[in-house]
Amino acid sequence: MREALGKGLLEIGAKYNDVMILTADVGDSTRASYFRERYPDRYFNVGISEQDLVGFASGMATMGLKPLIVNFGMFLLRAWEQIRNTVCRMNLNVKLIATHTGFSDSGDGSSHQVLEDIALMRVLPNMRVVIPADSYDINRSLEKVVTSKGPLYYRIGRDYSPPITRDIDYEFEIGKAQVLTDGDDLTFIGAGVPLFDALQAARDLKRLGISAAVVNLLSIKPIDENLIEKYARKTGRIITVEEHNVYGGIGSAVAEVVISKYPVRIKMVGTNGFGRTAKNHRELLDHFGLSKTALVNSAKEIVFV
Repeated sequence: MREALGKGLLEIGAKYNDVMILTADVGDSTRASYFRERYPDRYFNVGISEQDLVGFASGMATMGLKPLIVNFGMFLLRAWEQIRNTVCRMNLNVKLIATHTGFSDSGDGSSHQVLEDIALMRVLPNMRVVIPADSYDINRSLEKVVTSKGPLYYRIGRDYSPPITRDIDYEFEIGKAQVLTDGDDLTFIGAGVPLFDALQAARDLKRLGISAAVVNLLSIKPIDENLIEKYARKTGRIITVEEHNVYGGIGSAVAEVVISKYPVRIKMVGTNGFGRTAKNHRELLDHFGLSKTALVNSAKEIVFV
């Protein structure tokens, strides 16, 4: 995902002279450094000082520029106060591009794995939250995110990026979800890497006589209330899947819609604690119950129990 991000930023830099990239000493790790090599006068490294990073970007936004903060998701949380009080209260045109989110920084352990950011960002007034499923979703969405007005949190992983949307043709729109596969008995709703396992689970469930839809939520805030209600009515059962704590994340966001529109049974699949060190991203997804097998079992429970 970070490779797609780095290359995408180069294309955007060529089209928009007012785009500025800011980071806190992680340009190489996030691939923001690609932008630095081509547009050094529009690239700023403030050092390991995330609060200053947000303040610097906010000042640029007040001058009519398009500042993009590119940093590890975990370390952006150090500047949550500045994001709240400056970016969101003033409704500034600052984009927060968070890399290495979820379990994707597997080797560095729980200190670097961010499993609380969706909850913390979606609660902020004026903040929007977008989570591309894979590198193809980054290619669809990045320019529209950058050229949109106002604060936005854009959440991506590191390297592991299975091809979830490669063979699906749709146009990204903030506030809209996309159906990856249709179904009648239950609906998986999620965002990011876990959708790969949701699609595999849907294929396995089909062999068991269970028809499962899979929805790529993409836009967590604003959320696609109409599509969520449609599939609540159509399938009567929802399983949310997220690389995040189950408290306040995608499951909570979906439940808020369902309870007011058309209450159905919901099972939330995610984490409820911190991460851990592992040899790779895939190992952590399996360990924390975000595997195809775990999702098939969850589906059986919600359908047959």
